[in-house]
Amino acid sequence: MKNSTQLCRSKRVLSGLRMVLSGAMIMSSSLVSAQSTDAGFGPANPFYAPSALPFQAPPFDKIKDSDYQPAIEAGMAEQLKEMRAIADNHAAPTFENTIVAMEKTGALFQRSLAAFNGVTGANTNPVLEKIQREEAPKLAAHSDAIYLDAKLFHRVAAVYEKRASLKLSPEGLRLVEIYYQRFVHGGANLSYADKEKLKKINEEESTLSNAFRSKLLAATKEAAYFTADKSAVSGLTDAQIGGAERAAQQRKKEGWVLPLQNTTQQPYLSSLTVRATRQALFENSWTRTERGDANDTRETIARLAQLRAEKGKLLGFDSYAAWKLEDQMAKTPENALKFMDALVPAATANAASEAKDIQAVIDSQKGGFTVEPWDWEFYSEKVRKAKFDLDEAQVRPYFEMNNVLQNGVFHAANQLYGLTFKERKDIPVWHPDVRVYEVMEADGKPLALWYCDYYKRDNKNGGAWMGSFVRQSKMPGMERLPVVYNVANLPKPADGEPALISFSDVITMFHEFGHALHGMFAATEYPGLSGTSVARDFVEFPSQFNEHWATYPAIFDHYAKDHKTGAPMPAELAAKIKKAADFNQGYELTELLAAAQLDMQWHSLPVNAPLQKPDEFEKAALEKKGFTLSYVPPRYRSSYFSHIWGGGYAAGYYAYLWSEMLDDDAFQWFQDHGGLTRANGDRLRAMVLSRGNTEDLAKMYEAWLGSPPNIDPMLKYRGLKKTDQK
Repeated sequence: MKNSTQLCRSKRVLSGLRMVLSGAMIMSSSLVSAQSTDAGFGPANPFYAPSALPFQAPPFDKIKDSDYQPAIEAGMAEQLKEMRAIADNHAAPTFENTIVAMEKTGALFQRSLAAFNGVTGANTNPVLEKIQREEAPKLAAHSDAIYLDAKLFHRVAAVYEKRASLKLSPEGLRLVEIYYQRFVHGGANLSYADKEKLKKINEEESTLSNAFRSKLLAATKEAAYFTADKSAVSGLTDAQIGGAERAAQQRKKEGWVLPLQNTTQQPYLSSLTVRATRQALFENSWTRTERGDANDTRETIARLAQLRAEKGKLLGFDSYAAWKLEDQMAKTPENALKFMDALVPAATANAASEAKDIQAVIDSQKGGFTVEPWDWEFYSEKVRKAKFDLDEAQVRPYFEMNNVLQNGVFHAANQLYGLTFKERKDIPVWHPDVRVYEVMEADGKPLALWYCDYYKRDNKNGGAWMGSFVRQSKMPGMERLPVVYNVANLPKPADGEPALISFSDVITMFHEFGHALHGMFAATEYPGLSGTSVARDFVEFPSQFNEHWATYPAIFDHYAKDHKTGAPMPAELAAKIKKAADFNQGYELTELLAAAQLDMQWHSLPVNAPLQKPDEFEKAALEKKGFTLSYVPPRYRSSYFSHIWGGGYAAGYYAYLWSEMLDDDAFQWFQDHGGLTRANGDRLRAMVLSRGNTEDLAKMYEAWLGSPPNIDPMLKYRGLKKTDQK
């Protein structure tokens, strides 16, 4: 089932700009100016020296909100000095004194910014938001100070030009090529005047992206559905109603509040029996950032799209998308669009067929109305129940979150890779809900530290993601094991109650842990190539591949157990879940494709296009690509599409679908070679998951698979091609 792939932001990039320095996938591209102040920064600051905790984990028990800004700014200034020393080195450029030296820079910057981005994504507050606003333009300037530095680029280019004669290891050669490509991609070959223009564009883009994120967080909170009439939330379980009452109390209201998640459709819509409530909840979601108030994002995204078109043109491309995809697996927007366009007819045809089934149920109940978006989730559940005798309420008791984690997610990792997990109560966290585990190899050797922060909070960004506090490295003097985390927005139960989750939430847990495994398995010498430091349209492959084990019989049977009795899910009910795997896939693929097409249309605008009116642009863009089904809205509307305006997926949301092709073909390989075995898991780990970005990703994947990727398994698993053939 592919109903959660859109949830992951892989939050190793929180600001939308990618950069690898000091082994960190920096979540906000950055390099501050030489005038950056380090006032207030000294030995008393917990970031002053590397953490003394196991795995160099951040000392969250000592970190105050006021510690972040001086540490980040001092870190930027320190890294700039380090880069300046490399650029001014009078010795001839070599791999060691230029490329490796750059890999060693920015230690303070990395550890302070990584912790800051982790906390602001999962547990922000007005103080941290103020720091984000102030630092956003400085971080953009920091990145430009490196990648637009002519002397530094001259040294990188010199090493690149003679790379064939340097007798480097394959990984070293790859590192040289990546650095050179990143400089060129970032504008290093521009004239001085154009570099100055680019700096201004980057600064404004960073500021606007940060503003978008702040507006969206506030708008999502404000748009939560509220009612003082309990009958309006009829259809919800007692636990859900209790949660809605607690949500109201937290807002100092008497009644019931249904908070919004980041997507267009809302989970409660599948259960609410009052149609007016469903419509109100849907419309709150649909209009959350289009209310003409301070949190309206339309002017912000219109200007962002315009800025990005200018940036693409300045860097020598027809569009921002063309520039962005230059170093991705798809290579060009045309290739990505061709891939997506081929899926549209089958997806929309399936969605239309599904709509007929839903309308038939409505008509049989003498509903007297035509299906609308707010009806889909509710009536599709009825169709699911009629077709497969499957009710969401039947399955939730078998998916208690902690049991899913221990006997599902962890068990799959143990069976595939031999990993074991030990909870650590001695590692400080950023919120009481956070849990920490030490991850160990089959022989007991430590592998990584992993945090999970699963429960929804109003001050947490929407969706689910993975990030890193410490990136793996084998560089002499910089050896370190990875410290990674997963964040989600699962419903928190009342005290003493079990955390029962939906099967979609189960998939999300497996998905995000797939990203975590990619980070934990990293085994590269150079941190700049480590773990998830890969192209956007490859990074979702490990996560989406890991989803498959949620439904694999040996894993499913191990965790799908009644939370009260421990009894396994009845075989008949389990069979219904698996039989229903193709259900609603037309709708789900259509809403995902619509969002991906919106992203690509926004970022394919030419530089001479006028400032767009988002509502008009969105309507025209969807119609242009054949998305004319009124009852299937895009997964994300333009005005709250956090992935592309504030989350690093600009011109890259197609990556979920591209990676799906890779992951389905990979799972088919497993099926054809014995399924879930240590041998298969270890082979994937050795040839792909541990390799990071140490070689061409297409070649890496093909070497492991034994052939180029095939789209047929994706069509099969999506229910678009009824065949057992690969």
